[in-house]
Amino acid sequence: MMQKPVCLADFEVLFKRSLDKNARDYYSSGANQEQTLKDNVDAFSRYRLRPRMLRDVSNVNMKTTILGEEVDFPVGAAPTAMQKMSHSEGEMATARAVASVGTCMIVSSWATSSIEEVAQASGSGLRWFQLYLYTDKNITMNLIERAERNGYKALVVTVDTPILGRRLADARNGFNLSSHLQLANFSTDMVQSSLDSSQSESGLYRYTQVLMDSKLTWDTIVWVKSITRVPVIVKGILTAEDALLAVQYGVDGIMVSNHGGRQLDGVLATIDSLGEVVEAVKGRVEVYLDGGVRQGTDVLKALALGAKAVFIGRPVIWGLAYQGRAGVEEVFKILKEEFKLAMALSGCAKISDINPTLLTYQKHLFSKL
Repeated sequence: MMQKPVCLADFEVLFKRSLDKNARDYYSSGANQEQTLKDNVDAFSRYRLRPRMLRDVSNVNMKTTILGEEVDFPVGAAPTAMQKMSHSEGEMATARAVASVGTCMIVSSWATSSIEEVAQASGSGLRWFQLYLYTDKNITMNLIERAERNGYKALVVTVDTPILGRRLADARNGFNLSSHLQLANFSTDMVQSSLDSSQSESGLYRYTQVLMDSKLTWDTIVWVKSITRVPVIVKGILTAEDALLAVQYGVDGIMVSNHGGRQLDGVLATIDSLGEVVEAVKGRVEVYLDGGVRQGTDVLKALALGAKAVFIGRPVIWGLAYQGRAGVEEVFKILKEEFKLAMALSGCAKISDINPTLLTYQKHLFSKL
């Protein structure tokens, strides 16, 4: 029996033991051959730290702000769908945990707890709402209105999913949401029936084929901004070209993301895309990152490259499967302590001390040998 987890990798081991194959493969798998899934994690090791010495780090302060809201440390919960497959309280347990540790939760449109239920569980905690865009604009408008009414402070519009990436594990399993669960933000027969799987594809693939809008353009973002009162963040940007367009079209933030390696296999790891996006926007909007963050030094590296904050997805699910709310809290507490240690050992007493001079890219090391 494994002892109490002491790092995020320990939670993953326990997660793999606790869920059935349908749920375990859904959360763990990536697109096609999973090159990007693996590289999201591995890429962080290509960046090496250049710590500074003889700095007073007796009082390390990790507090920062995202879109003007203070958080206790720059790590939030990324939108992860269907969390009740991992624990009976699902997104509500995650919301309580994230609020208790003083950071931000992005709630998935495809949650198994409703917008209203998660808001109640979160209380005064900071929460954003992740939004997919539907062919039927009334569905999108309804989600936005409910999110605003229930205290969500931003919309995180996923732009990398005009169609669903091919996830081989889900196709092999004929992935389907368990009969006792539902996508809680949707109640129509059309939405629920579309999750029925065919022999060759997952039910989720059919859902996106039937309901989601593959004709999205930057004008769609303009439309979203025209019908909401809250800031709009675009999630799924990987290039300087799209980052510049995002600024041009008036977004309030950019999430550098490749959907956890679940959409187009073979794209750059998010940490490798972060630098060009930050350089392109030149501070005009905040930039965040998700994908591959597994330890405190990963957080430090992302902030050194210009991210305002990072968000974790799969580790939240691991903690949820381990022990519900308490497990998610423990995931964040471990990552927070690791980040604090990384800051201190790098000579950073506050977030503003973190800058690009802390990093070197590993290829530069080999070029000197």
